[in-house]
Amino acid sequence: MDFEKDIYSQETFSKLILTEETIESRVFDECEFIDCLFIGCKFEKCRLLNCKFEKCDLSNIVPMNSEFREVKFTNCKTIGIDWTRAGKLKELQFSECLVNYSNFRLLKLPKTVIKKCEVKDVDFIETNLKDSNLSRSDFENSIFFKSDLSGVDFSHATNYTIDVNNNILKKTRFSLPEALSLLSNLDIIVE
Repeated sequence: MDFEKDIYSQETFSKLILTEETIESRVFDECEFIDCLFIGCKFEKCRLLNCKFEKCDLSNIVPMNSEFREVKFTNCKTIGIDWTRAGKLKELQFSECLVNYSNFRLLKLPKTVIKKCEVKDVDFIETNLKDSNLSRSDFENSIFFKSDLSGVDFSHATNYTIDVNNNILKKTRFSLPEALSLLSNLDIIVE
């Protein structure tokens, strides 16, 4: 499908199948995408504002110089996305998604939601996640280094490895027993 118009507002797209295509200089405002495939597509100079993706596969998309503002992903595959290539990201929400093998390095993402997701092998190096909700997600092999995790909710999250000496943790919320992993990088003995 070619997106022929420059601006789409409050439209619903269902069962679209696009692979390795380029979507360029389009605005999607308050649009819904349901059960769509965008595998390997390049979103170049696009603006997605207050959009919702449900049961979509966006694996390996390239958000080249695009804006994603208040975009919600629910039950989606958002695997292998290098979000550092986007132009602007604000208040992204992932719920029950696969976010594996993605890159959020050096990004400012306060108030991001990554809830009930699989977030394996993801790069959060020097990422500002202040006041984000990362609860009930699995962070196996994900890297948090020199990240601002102030006010982040990690309650009931699992498999995270966070060095308390190399990240900012102020009023960060954790749950037991997983919170005991925070002690692993300290030179202490727990009996």
